[in-house]
Amino acid sequence: SVVRAIMLIAVEGRSTPEVIRNLRGVPEIAALHTTNGEWDLIAEMNCESLAAFDHALGVIRGIGGIHHSETSILLSSATA
Repeated sequence: SVVRAIMLIAVEGRSTPEVIRNLRGVPEIAALHTTNGEWDLIAEMNCESLAAFDHALGVIRGIGGIHHSETSILLSSATA
């Protein structure tokens, strides 16, 4: 089954445009949003397996300009 996750990303200094360009090259990122507060970017991830998810995390962590990230796998969806 598909692994869905949300990644919160803090960027170093003014490197957000470069980080966004690099993140757009990661096929597992379905959507990328800028935001305010502690986190600069939010990435919605869709991966075909845990192995693909692990690989994508490794690729993202290797991108220069990312200061810190926190990722949560989405386990289930509730309706409001």
